[in-house]
Amino acid sequence: MTYTETIEYLFSRLPMFSRMGAAAIKSDLVNTRKICSWLNDPQNKFKSIHVAGTNGKGSCSHMIAAILQECGYKTGLYTSPHLKDFRERIRLNGEMISKDFVISFTEKIKPLIEEINPSFFELTVGMAFEYFAEQRVDVAVIETGLGGRLDSTNVIVPELSVITNIGMDHMNILGDTLPLIAAEKAGIIKHKVTAIIGESRDETDEVFLSIAAERHAPIVFADKRFYASDWQHNNGFLETNIVNAHDQSRVSYQLDLPGYYQLKNLVTVSETIHQLRAKKFELPQEKVARALKLVKKLTGLHGRWEVIHQHPQVVLDVAHNEDGMKQLVNQIELSDYRQLHIIIGMVKDKEIDKVLALLPAKAEYYFTRAQIPRALPENVLHQKATASGLKGEAYTDVNNALKAAMSKASKEDLILVCGSVFVVGEVLPVHT
Repeated sequence: MTYTETIEYLFSRLPMFSRMGAAAIKSDLVNTRKICSWLNDPQNKFKSIHVAGTNGKGSCSHMIAAILQECGYKTGLYTSPHLKDFRERIRLNGEMISKDFVISFTEKIKPLIEEINPSFFELTVGMAFEYFAEQRVDVAVIETGLGGRLDSTNVIVPELSVITNIGMDHMNILGDTLPLIAAEKAGIIKHKVTAIIGESRDETDEVFLSIAAERHAPIVFADKRFYASDWQHNNGFLETNIVNAHDQSRVSYQLDLPGYYQLKNLVTVSETIHQLRAKKFELPQEKVARALKLVKKLTGLHGRWEVIHQHPQVVLDVAHNEDGMKQLVNQIELSDYRQLHIIIGMVKDKEIDKVLALLPAKAEYYFTRAQIPRALPENVLHQKATASGLKGEAYTDVNNALKAAMSKASKEDLILVCGSVFVVGEVLPVHT
């Protein structure tokens, strides 16, 4: 098979969450364990760091990988979903997995696919583990897909378990209260493996403490040890001091991910650095600082308050749930612009009315959809938004919506594309 034929086979043959939603998810780790066993358990052949959370897990995973990479470690990175290219999911020192490996792995594992019918995610997890083992990585940063306890990635025993935060998302799968969602995410906490919780929260702290105690896992809340102070935006960078709450010592960072919400992620990453150093990882401070200034370049992260055009400013952001949208609205309030244009598309299984209720009424809206079956039709989103007091028009795809916004916007305006990873992933380069 060619690479194109291989990808078409994987996308069409295997149940895929991005297309189907919850129907694609297997509610146990049976298939993942079968895949790993068939591959001779590659997940046991390298060190790993496991990252879960409602929001911020992608940004944290990329930051941690950038730091390890810059400090000289051969670093694997597994994340999902991808924006443009399937190979974004599996990286080695920032470089995407080779097309040849994707082809050969798929050819090799086809008999098992036909036998056990795995999901797309289960198979790609196996592919990542096999690649990292074959490449003999020093360490791999593994982001969960959804939840934690039953996530396909949860067959590793990592050096650290990192949970960024808990918010309301995927309630149809993870539970409809914060403690229930926290219990699912806490499923990545392993026996005697230190757990880092990024954001403490009254409703969920007890869940984490209880599960960590059961598993004799040391647990630390990052935001009780570190906090960000004196932050500002400067030439596209987010500048801040990260302060140690115990001794008031501070380090300065310039982060090339300019979203204000990255301050919380940086606190989580600071605790992760602290814990890795305690495990004898050599992470010199000047290299850590350099890595954080170059996260996008080192790891290929996109879609986090990503400016793709100036005059008017066009920004892409993958915020798609209630907590993520709250952070995005805060970021909008910190931004300078004359008129705000928001291009938004969502998938059917999100808390759509709650997200729409958070959005600013004064913006001009362009309602659209990603070209996947899970997408909420743009006319339905338009109707719901109108009922929420938002004004705008519906467009069949994001690039038509962006073209319309560009034609209406002045040079001082802000155009924001948000609401779904899949909508952001379909944005083409802007030409003026």
